Amino acid sequence: MVEKRLGALPVAAEFLRRLDVAGIVDEVCPGGASSHLTHGQVIEALVANRLTSPAPLVRVGDWARTWAVEEVFGITPDLLNDDRLARALDAIAPKLEVIAGTVGARAISEFGIDVSRLHWDMTSMSVHGAFPAEDQDERYPLIACNGHPKDRRLDLKQVQAGIAVSANGGIPVYSRVFDGAAAEVSQVVGAMKDLRAMAGTHEFLMVADSKLVSYSNITALLQAGVEFTAPVPAAQIKDDVYAALDPEQAEPVDWVPGRDEGKPEAERETYRVLEDLHTLTGRRKSDPLLTVRRILVHSTAVAAGQQAARAKRLAKATEDLDKLTAAAGGRHYKTREKIVARIGVVTAKRRVTSCLRWQITQDEHGTPGLARHFDQNVLKAEAAVDGWYALITSVPAQKAGPAQVLIHYKGQGAVERRYHDFKGPLAVAPVFVQHNRRVAALIQVICLALLVFCLIERQVRRALGPEQTTAGLYPDNRRVRPTGRMILDLLDTDITQTRWPQT
Repeated sequence: MVEKRLGALPVAAEFLRRLDVAGIVDEVCPGGASSHLTHGQVIEALVANRLTSPAPLVRVGDWARTWAVEEVFGITPDLLNDDRLARALDAIAPKLEVIAGTVGARAISEFGIDVSRLHWDMTSMSVHGAFPAEDQDERYPLIACNGHPKDRRLDLKQVQAGIAVSANGGIPVYSRVFDGAAAEVSQVVGAMKDLRAMAGTHEFLMVADSKLVSYSNITALLQAGVEFTAPVPAAQIKDDVYAALDPEQAEPVDWVPGRDEGKPEAERETYRVLEDLHTLTGRRKSDPLLTVRRILVHSTAVAAGQQAARAKRLAKATEDLDKLTAAAGGRHYKTREKIVARIGVVTAKRRVTSCLRWQITQDEHGTPGLARHFDQNVLKAEAAVDGWYALITSVPAQKAGPAQVLIHYKGQGAVERRYHDFKGPLAVAPVFVQHNRRVAALIQVICLALLVFCLIERQVRRALGPEQTTAGLYPDNRRVRPTGRMILDLLDTDITQTRWPQT
């Protein structure tokens, strides 16, 4: 008898069958059958690998021998060697967008996913290796340095991925791989066109972050008739606009964040909204003005966070300035110039330049000193804008009032949670692959795994009924909403292992 792990393999195989991943890959990328294994079969095995035993892409054959891959997928483990995996990744690399779009459309129709609202965002992943520019294939996403990597690994080069998830279940129906140095603001129009083609005759609302808000992007979205909602970059609205607003005159929003549902009403975050118009101008004088709805949002939690951050900054600045005041005229700060230089360091580090008022004094002996205070009028003006931010949208007022626009935008957290799954349970990083075309193909494979991961979560929650909760997942037996990770972990317990007769 040979013991093999079964885990979530049968579940993964069933979802892959319903998505027809192997059939789609083999139709788009024919060939590979001479090695007794089609490209589609290899890609399905890689997806199953990410779902059951995510790790850097090495020794997949050993995984297949330990797990019941042959019994569930009909694939001989020895065929999943590094060379065969590389050839499959090379084969799908030129067709990644077609594969992603076709599988996404299949998921929409097969599982009845509502795509009337889609949330779009991008993230970056670190790639281990030198990847000199001259050795990369320019036909595929390039591995490059990113000035603002999401994982803060400034020592590594990056590749980026963008996904669009449905508001219905947070299903990543669309994914695409981008250059490591690609600007997010420049990818919105391409994503919009792809999503529009995928949605077909269905209208959809595109929700994104502030990278969507540029004159060229808004122009393209309005011309295409695609409705959108996104936050306005802070630099585009002056504080005077918010300072003139009164939260008490704004409309209360009947919505409670999930994290606050169990709290007393007085402790919950509350939102209020107002509406006016926002105008965007192009770079050229001949560019027409674009006017869209603007929703001004006040959040008590955001206000409290900003107040706490300001108090912390002022406390730290006060501590630093007290030390400087005591040391002024001493060994380290004998001259005016040294005191001024230190003030510049403190104000920049603690971000109190706008409110700090200071002057250098001098006693009868010519010893310099420091007198300073915080301008209360400036601090009061800063406090007046606490909690406010703005959204813009092209959704007509008769379809969604200001409160509903905010509720739509609040669904943006779904895409952030999927990136957490992308980099957590599916272990997208670290990436150890030799060529940039294979890196792009591997990232797309992991996006397919994310799709299956989310569909499993959605189907289980739907089967649980309206509450979507169950007991038994934690030792204290409390009822929770099962996540994809919980479900896969539960399927991988000892009771799901089986024995197969050796042949």
